[in-house]
Amino acid sequence: MATGNYNLNGANYGPAIQPPPVKTYYSQGRRGADVGCGICGCFYSCLLCCGSCLVNIICTILLCVAICLGFVALILYFILQPKVVNIHVTDANLTRFELDPRSHNLHYNLSLNFAIRNPNQRLGIHYDQLEARGYYGDKRFAAVNMTSFFQGHKNTTVVGTELKGQKLVLLGAGGRKDLKEDRNSGIYRIDVKLRFKIRFKFGVLNSWAIKPKIKCHLKVPLSTSNSAAGFQFLPTKCHVDL
Repeated sequence: MATGNYNLNGANYGPAIQPPPVKTYYSQGRRGADVGCGICGCFYSCLLCCGSCLVNIICTILLCVAICLGFVALILYFILQPKVVNIHVTDANLTRFELDPRSHNLHYNLSLNFAIRNPNQRLGIHYDQLEARGYYGDKRFAAVNMTSFFQGHKNTTVVGTELKGQKLVLLGAGGRKDLKEDRNSGIYRIDVKLRFKIRFKFGVLNSWAIKPKIKCHLKVPLSTSNSAAGFQFLPTKCHVDL
Protein backbone atom coordinates (compact mmCIF):
# COMPACT_ATOMS: atom_id res chain seq x y z
CA MET A 1 0.00 0.00 0.00
CA ALA A 2 3.10 2.16 0.44
CA THR A 3 4.01 1.93 -3.20
CA GLY A 4 2.39 4.10 -5.80
CA ASN A 5 1.48 1.20 -8.13
CA TYR A 6 -1.45 -1.17 -7.85
CA ASN A 7 -1.47 -4.72 -9.22
CA LEU A 8 -4.93 -5.86 -10.20
CA ASN A 9 -5.04 -9.09 -12.18
CA GLY A 10 -1.48 -8.68 -13.27
CA ALA A 11 -1.93 -5.15 -14.66
CA ASN A 12 -0.16 -2.08 -13.41
CA TYR A 13 -2.12 1.12 -12.88
CA GLY A 14 -1.02 4.56 -11.81
CA PRO A 15 -2.37 6.45 -8.78
CA ALA A 16 -6.15 7.25 -8.61
CA ILE A 17 -7.17 10.47 -10.33
CA GLN A 18 -9.10 12.79 -8.03
CA PRO A 19 -12.01 14.85 -9.52
CA PRO A 20 -11.31 18.56 -9.95
CA PRO A 21 -12.75 20.84 -7.25
CA VAL A 22 -16.17 22.42 -8.02
CA LYS A 23 -16.14 26.19 -8.01
CA THR A 24 -19.27 28.08 -6.96
CA TYR A 25 -19.94 31.54 -8.45
CA TYR A 26 -22.32 34.15 -7.02
CA SER A 27 -23.86 36.89 -9.14
CA GLN A 28 -24.00 40.16 -7.23
CA GLY A 29 -26.29 41.71 -9.81
CA ARG A 30 -28.76 38.90 -9.42
CA ARG A 31 -28.95 39.46 -5.68
CA GLY A 32 -29.67 43.13 -6.24
CA ALA A 33 -32.51 42.27 -8.63
CA ASP A 34 -34.04 39.89 -6.08
CA VAL A 35 -33.89 42.56 -3.40
CA GLY A 36 -35.42 45.13 -5.76
CA CYS A 37 -38.28 42.82 -6.72
CA GLY A 38 -38.92 42.15 -3.05
CA ILE A 39 -39.20 45.87 -2.30
CA CYS A 40 -41.54 46.42 -5.29
CA GLY A 41 -43.71 43.49 -4.24
CA CYS A 42 -43.93 44.83 -0.69
CA PHE A 43 -44.83 48.34 -1.98
CA TYR A 44 -47.48 46.92 -4.33
CA SER A 45 -49.03 44.89 -1.52
CA CYS A 46 -49.10 47.95 0.74
CA LEU A 47 -50.66 50.00 -2.06
CA LEU A 48 -53.40 47.44 -2.60
CA CYS A 49 -54.08 47.29 1.13
CA CYS A 50 -54.25 51.09 1.48
CA GLY A 51 -56.44 51.43 -1.64
CA SER A 52 -58.86 48.83 -0.34
CA CYS A 53 -59.04 50.60 3.02
CA LEU A 54 -59.64 53.96 1.31
CA VAL A 55 -62.49 52.54 -0.80
CA ASN A 56 -64.05 51.01 2.30
CA ILE A 57 -63.84 54.33 4.14
CA ILE A 58 -65.43 56.25 1.24
CA CYS A 59 -68.26 53.70 0.89
CA THR A 60 -68.90 53.84 4.64
CA ILE A 61 -69.06 57.65 4.58
CA LEU A 62 -71.44 57.70 1.60
CA LEU A 63 -73.68 55.11 3.22
CA CYS A 64 -73.82 57.12 6.46
CA VAL A 65 -74.65 60.31 4.54
CA ALA A 66 -77.44 58.56 2.60
CA ILE A 67 -78.92 57.13 5.81
CA CYS A 68 -78.80 60.53 7.52
CA LEU A 69 -80.43 62.28 4.55
CA GLY A 70 -83.15 59.65 4.38
CA PHE A 71 -83.78 59.99 8.11
CA VAL A 72 -84.01 63.80 7.83
CA ALA A 73 -86.35 63.54 4.82
CA LEU A 74 -88.57 61.12 6.73
CA ILE A 75 -88.77 63.47 9.71
CA LEU A 76 -89.59 66.45 7.47
CA TYR A 77 -92.28 64.43 5.70
CA PHE A 78 -94.04 63.61 8.98
CA ILE A 79 -93.69 67.18 10.23
CA LEU A 80 -94.76 68.98 7.04
CA GLN A 81 -97.17 66.32 5.67
CA PRO A 82 -97.17 67.57 2.05
CA LYS A 83 -100.49 67.28 0.23
CA VAL A 84 -101.31 67.23 -3.46
CA VAL A 85 -102.80 70.35 -5.07
CA ASN A 86 -106.50 70.61 -5.93
CA ILE A 87 -107.45 71.95 -9.36
CA HIS A 88 -110.90 72.83 -10.71
CA VAL A 89 -112.03 74.33 -14.00
CA THR A 90 -114.36 77.01 -12.69
CA ASP A 91 -115.39 78.51 -16.02
CA ALA A 92 -115.25 77.50 -19.69
CA ASN A 93 -116.49 79.48 -22.67
CA LEU A 94 -116.54 77.86 -26.12
CA THR A 95 -117.35 80.20 -28.99
CA ARG A 96 -116.12 78.10 -31.92
CA PHE A 97 -115.50 74.43 -32.60
CA GLU A 98 -115.75 73.52 -36.27
CA LEU A 99 -114.03 70.83 -38.34
CA ASP A 100 -113.65 71.56 -42.04
CA PRO A 101 -114.64 68.31 -43.83
CA ARG A 102 -112.34 69.00 -46.79
CA SER A 103 -109.13 70.30 -45.18
CA HIS A 104 -109.68 68.53 -41.82
CA ASN A 105 -108.67 71.74 -40.04
CA LEU A 106 -110.32 72.21 -36.67
CA HIS A 107 -111.13 75.84 -35.85
CA TYR A 108 -111.53 76.43 -32.12
CA ASN A 109 -111.84 79.16 -29.50
CA LEU A 110 -112.03 78.07 -25.86
CA SER A 111 -111.46 80.23 -22.77
CA LEU A 112 -110.76 78.56 -19.42
CA ASN A 113 -110.32 79.55 -15.79
CA PHE A 114 -108.54 77.22 -13.36
CA ALA A 115 -108.76 77.45 -9.57
CA ILE A 116 -105.57 75.96 -8.12
CA ARG A 117 -105.65 75.27 -4.38
CA ASN A 118 -102.60 74.70 -2.16
CA PRO A 119 -103.96 72.80 0.88
CA ASN A 120 -100.63 72.63 2.72
CA GLN A 121 -100.37 74.36 6.08
CA ARG A 122 -96.60 75.01 6.07
CA LEU A 123 -95.52 74.64 2.43
CA GLY A 124 -95.53 77.10 -0.43
CA ILE A 125 -95.45 75.88 -4.04
CA HIS A 126 -93.56 77.08 -7.10
CA TYR A 127 -95.35 76.39 -10.42
CA ASP A 128 -92.94 76.40 -13.36
CA GLN A 129 -93.25 75.71 -17.11
CA LEU A 130 -97.04 75.61 -17.17
CA GLU A 131 -98.74 74.39 -20.33
CA ALA A 132 -102.40 73.71 -21.17
CA ARG A 133 -103.28 71.22 -23.91
CA GLY A 134 -106.63 70.66 -25.56
CA TYR A 135 -107.78 67.22 -26.76
CA TYR A 136 -110.77 65.97 -28.65
CA GLY A 137 -110.90 62.23 -28.13
CA ASP A 138 -107.26 61.20 -28.30
CA LYS A 139 -106.28 63.95 -30.76
CA ARG A 140 -104.48 67.01 -29.48
CA PHE A 141 -105.62 70.19 -31.18
CA ALA A 142 -104.09 72.97 -29.03
CA ALA A 143 -101.23 73.80 -26.66
CA VAL A 144 -100.54 77.11 -24.95
CA ASN A 145 -97.96 78.22 -22.37
CA MET A 146 -99.03 79.81 -19.11
CA THR A 147 -97.28 82.15 -16.68
CA SER A 148 -95.22 80.65 -13.85
CA PHE A 149 -96.07 81.75 -10.30
CA PHE A 150 -95.53 81.10 -6.60
CA GLN A 151 -98.38 80.18 -4.28
CA GLY A 152 -98.37 80.54 -0.51
CA HIS A 153 -99.73 77.97 1.93
CA LYS A 154 -103.49 77.55 2.31
CA ASN A 155 -104.07 79.66 -0.79
CA THR A 156 -106.23 79.51 -3.92
CA THR A 157 -105.01 81.05 -7.17
CA VAL A 158 -107.19 81.58 -10.26
CA VAL A 159 -105.34 81.22 -13.56
CA GLY A 160 -106.88 81.88 -16.95
CA THR A 161 -105.88 80.84 -20.46
CA GLU A 162 -107.29 80.72 -23.98
CA LEU A 163 -107.04 78.00 -26.62
CA LYS A 164 -107.60 79.65 -29.97
CA GLY A 165 -106.56 78.86 -33.54
CA GLN A 166 -106.75 76.03 -36.06
CA LYS A 167 -105.13 72.62 -36.26
CA LEU A 168 -105.09 69.69 -38.66
CA VAL A 169 -107.02 66.93 -36.87
CA LEU A 170 -107.60 63.53 -38.46
CA LEU A 171 -110.46 61.83 -36.65
CA GLY A 172 -111.28 58.17 -36.96
CA ALA A 173 -114.76 56.78 -37.44
CA GLY A 174 -115.45 56.91 -33.70
CA GLY A 175 -114.20 60.49 -33.44
CA ARG A 176 -116.34 61.65 -36.35
CA LYS A 177 -119.37 59.99 -34.78
CA ASP A 178 -118.72 61.72 -31.44
CA LEU A 179 -118.27 65.07 -33.17
CA LYS A 180 -121.58 64.66 -34.99
CA GLU A 181 -123.35 63.89 -31.71
CA ASP A 182 -121.74 66.89 -30.01
CA ARG A 183 -122.68 69.17 -32.91
CA ASN A 184 -126.32 68.06 -32.69
CA SER A 185 -126.45 68.54 -28.91
CA GLY A 186 -124.38 71.73 -28.88
CA ILE A 187 -122.33 70.34 -25.96
CA TYR A 188 -118.76 69.32 -26.70
CA ARG A 189 -116.73 66.74 -24.77
CA ILE A 190 -113.27 68.23 -24.55
CA ASP A 191 -110.32 67.10 -22.46
CA VAL A 192 -107.80 69.60 -21.11
CA LYS A 193 -104.45 68.46 -19.72
CA LEU A 194 -102.10 70.58 -17.66
CA ARG A 195 -98.36 69.99 -17.60
CA PHE A 196 -96.02 71.82 -15.24
CA LYS A 197 -93.29 71.42 -12.62
CA ILE A 198 -93.94 72.07 -8.94
CA ARG A 199 -91.41 72.63 -6.16
CA PHE A 200 -92.40 72.74 -2.51
CA LYS A 201 -90.91 75.57 -0.44
CA PHE A 202 -90.31 75.50 3.32
CA GLY A 203 -88.54 78.58 4.63
CA VAL A 204 -85.47 78.96 2.43
CA LEU A 205 -85.50 75.30 1.37
CA ASN A 206 -86.89 74.13 -1.98
CA SER A 207 -87.66 70.55 -2.88
CA TRP A 208 -86.75 68.84 -6.13
CA ALA A 209 -89.12 69.33 -9.08
CA ILE A 210 -92.18 67.11 -9.44
CA LYS A 211 -94.13 66.72 -12.69
CA PRO A 212 -97.76 65.89 -11.91
CA LYS A 213 -100.23 64.97 -14.64
CA ILE A 214 -103.55 66.78 -14.55
CA LYS A 215 -106.50 65.83 -16.72
CA CYS A 216 -109.86 67.61 -16.86
CA HIS A 217 -112.86 66.00 -18.59
CA LEU A 218 -115.11 68.86 -19.69
CA LYS A 219 -118.56 69.20 -21.21
CA VAL A 220 -118.69 72.67 -22.67
CA PRO A 221 -121.74 74.19 -24.42
CA LEU A 222 -121.12 76.09 -27.63
CA SER A 223 -122.26 79.63 -26.91
CA THR A 224 -123.59 80.14 -30.44
CA SER A 225 -125.60 76.91 -30.52
CA ASN A 226 -129.35 76.97 -30.05
CA SER A 227 -129.32 73.28 -29.14
CA ALA A 228 -127.39 74.00 -25.95
CA ALA A 229 -129.73 76.76 -24.81
CA GLY A 230 -130.30 76.53 -21.08
CA PHE A 231 -127.24 74.35 -20.47
CA GLN A 232 -124.60 75.95 -18.28
CA PHE A 233 -121.06 74.79 -17.72
CA LEU A 234 -120.57 73.27 -14.29
CA PRO A 235 -117.27 73.64 -12.37
CA THR A 236 -115.31 70.44 -12.91
CA LYS A 237 -112.68 68.88 -10.69
CA CYS A 238 -109.53 67.72 -12.44
CA HIS A 239 -107.76 64.45 -11.76
CA VAL A 240 -104.23 64.90 -10.40
CA ASP A 241 -101.72 62.08 -10.80
CA LEU A 242 -98.21 62.41 -9.32
